[in-house]
Amino acid sequence: MGNTEKLLNQIMDLKFTSKSLQRQARKCEKEEKSEKLKVKKVNYLRLSSRLDAVVARLDTQAKMTTINKSMANIVKSLESSLATGSWVHFSSKKNSAFGL
Repeated sequence: MGNTEKLLNQIMDLKFTSKSLQRQARKCEKEEKSEKLKVKKVNYLRLSSRLDAVVARLDTQAKMTTINKSMANIVKSLESSLATGSWVHFSSKKNSAFGL
C-alpha cells in the first residue's frame, strides 16, 4: 500500500500544480490585457499630440493669411496715396494702418 499512497499523493500534487499553473496563466492573461491597454493609451496620447500640432499649424497659417491680406490692403492704399501725391491722405492712411 505504500506505493499506492505515494502514487495518490503524487496525483494530488500534480492536480494542485495544474490548478496553480492555470491560475498563473489567467493572471498572465490579465497582465497582458493590462499591458495592451497601456500601449493603446500611449498610442492615443501620441495621436492626440500630433493632432494638436496640426491644429496649431493650421491656426498659424490662418492668422498669416489674414495678416497677408491686411498688409496687401495697406500697401495698395499707400501706393494710391503716393501716386496721387496727397501727403495728408498718406499720413492718415499710415496712422490708421499702424494704429497711431
